[in-house]
Amino acid sequence: MMLSRVAERIYWSARYLQRVESSARIVNTYTSLLMDLSKEVDISWFNLVMLNNAEEEYVSRYKVRDERNVVKFTLADDTNPSSMLMSLAQVRENFRTTRDVVPEDAWEMINELSSFAQESIKNGALNRAKREEFLSQVINQCQMIQGYIASAMPHDAVWDIWVIGRSLERADMTTRLLEAGAGILLGDDIANQVQAPPIIWGNVLRSSSAHHAFRRAVSPRVTGNEVPKFLLFNDQFPRSVTYCLIEIKAAVKKLPKQRKVLESFKGLDQLIMVTPLFNHVDDQLDAQFLAYINKLQLQLAKLHQSFSETWFSLAGR
Repeated sequence: MMLSRVAERIYWSARYLQRVESSARIVNTYTSLLMDLSKEVDISWFNLVMLNNAEEEYVSRYKVRDERNVVKFTLADDTNPSSMLMSLAQVRENFRTTRDVVPEDAWEMINELSSFAQESIKNGALNRAKREEFLSQVINQCQMIQGYIASAMPHDAVWDIWVIGRSLERADMTTRLLEAGAGILLGDDIANQVQAPPIIWGNVLRSSSAHHAFRRAVSPRVTGNEVPKFLLFNDQFPRSVTYCLIEIKAAVKKLPKQRKVLESFKGLDQLIMVTPLFNHVDDQLDAQFLAYINKLQLQLAKLHQSFSETWFSLAGR
């Protein structure tokens, strides 16, 4: 088994790289919604800050809760530890200190992505006119790095730790995308917007690269009760919460000291077995759905804590 500090760096490299991609995806979702929804619908950009539990950090830096400030905070603020640029810096540093176990070209690829993101932001890529193209390129480059690592890294213990970090971060972001969609649907401005729910859920699917998969597996028509069920419970789509948990469990079973970690899945397993409860969910959703998502996120956080306590040199990060 690798040293605990190396395992931790690999785990966080995977999480941070996935977080870079996820940050780009969720900002792209909100930007697309601005274009697709009617002007009467007022989307609160501050929801993105709340989704990441970063209200304190935000209000310490910004007085106005507008699109410009939230986008900068989410993507480029060097005082926000979860911003896209800071996550990129963390991937780069973790790759630098684990270069003996990370495929050689992955280090070069992350350097190129970091330089590209910094230069693009300096040249106005956060402005709405340039934002979608910039973020799409970031997403594509993240996927290229993920694909290269999957094909070039030996599928040993290092790979298992990578899969655990990537899949946990991916599951967490899927819940946040669902929470973002539900939060908009529960807004007062949506009540009389008949076309809003399909537009919102369609954007949530596209943000998860799930639109094509959903149409194949469920229906060509996007409906509110089916989208959350698909992204939570489908066991064949790689970004669904259920699929990510299956991947994590399979990787955990290959590692030492697995018993305690597997026990920490109990709360998640109970939540994932409640599929029938979602048959009542309609396009407008309700507080029960948001409460469920919150419980799921708390259980994912507990799962992370069990990884830290079992395998890593530090009890958290």
